[in-house]
Amino acid sequence: MLQPAEIQQRFRHVQQTINQAEEACRNDQNIPGEIRECIERLASESSRAQSVMQSSDQSNIVQCIDDLEAIGDEAKRVCRSAQPSPQVQSMVMRVHDELSDFKHQLH
Repeated sequence: MLQPAEIQQRFRHVQQTINQAEEACRNDQNIPGEIRECIERLASESSRAQSVMQSSDQSNIVQCIDDLEAIGDEAKRVCRSAQPSPQVQSMVMRVHDELSDFKHQLH
């Protein structure tokens, strides 16, 4: 199980990755709307998750990351069918992989 400081560090890294994906979406005018919506939801949810990550409630932390990973799964699924630019696709996959790895470390 991760220690609180490790959880904070991993979450900050996940947030940075989500922010980079959000930036890639802003810079790509041809991005499919579904992908943009998924990334925007991830950004919004990760902002809300900030306070949960600072708590010591392990079950809420795990639930929060599970929820974020589900949105990441959706973004990955949409990427397969929507065929965004390679840069956006790479960022979506990176976000998904980061969330998935974090989730597995928490469980």
